[in-house]
Amino acid sequence: MLLQGMGNHRLLLFERDDDGSAGDSRQGLLLAEIAFGSPNAQTASQSEKLLWIHLDTAGYTSFDHANIKQSLTQRGTALTNSSAVYDEPCAQHLLAMILAIARGLPVALDVQRSDRSWPMLVVRSKVRLLNDQTVLILGFGAIARRLVELLRPLEMNLIAVRREIRGDESVQVMETSSVDESLPRADHIVNILPANEGTKNFLNAERLASLKNGAIVYNIGRGTTLDQNALMRELRGGRIAAAYLDVTEPEPLPADHPLWQTPNCFITPHIGGGHDSEKERQVKHFLDNLRRFEKGEVLLNRLW
Repeated sequence: MLLQGMGNHRLLLFERDDDGSAGDSRQGLLLAEIAFGSPNAQTASQSEKLLWIHLDTAGYTSFDHANIKQSLTQRGTALTNSSAVYDEPCAQHLLAMILAIARGLPVALDVQRSDRSWPMLVVRSKVRLLNDQTVLILGFGAIARRLVELLRPLEMNLIAVRREIRGDESVQVMETSSVDESLPRADHIVNILPANEGTKNFLNAERLASLKNGAIVYNIGRGTTLDQNALMRELRGGRIAAAYLDVTEPEPLPADHPLWQTPNCFITPHIGGGHDSEKERQVKHFLDNLRRFEKGEVLLNRLW
């Protein structure tokens, strides 16, 4: 699909390195006008010819540094990501976990796989209705916008936090500096924050301690944004009712890591954005943007 959509462009292909970046692509980046995939950010920022970088991920951590951004913007290099590929699966994944935990599905599955008892009265007394509960979303990008659309029919109170308020948000949004005012009111804290210098341990021990009894924490952003040791303490103490983690620090999470055995901690192995047509949608999204680039039109999912 990629080759067929290239038109008159010359395509150079490079395998990913162990760190996830394109290993032998550094010389290619210095020659290319367009980069697609996960190019080395430092090399890309030094390229005199590069006009546009399109990441095949929603995350852009390696590029999210002031010096990298400055170098690229000074040269007029556009940066786009693949949020349009991952907003739908990530939002559906979060919806699935919010509903599953509320309705006690993980507990029922544990019973099925262990003693196969019939704890009907116990489980029924603990499952929740989501109506009128408050969801605080940390980070309001494409995933959060789609999640809001999926949650609206459940009649939940939706609040979001983002670095810069644009004014076109579909829910009440506050700046990051005001997050501490809303944390104690939230029944569900949905963390979609990217990894950067300002988000490391954003949900730290102090903020986790400020949550109301029975709150539930979800992390589908990056593992580094959450203090996992503090989360384990709160879960073991029973004040935080449950946690769902699709991302951890480190990844893969070692088999002997205590998170695996922490009560009411449910883990999926970074599959939130996964879907059976993932690669095809990545390429299609890039080719759509390539046509726009050729025509001088506005690029989709442009970061800067």
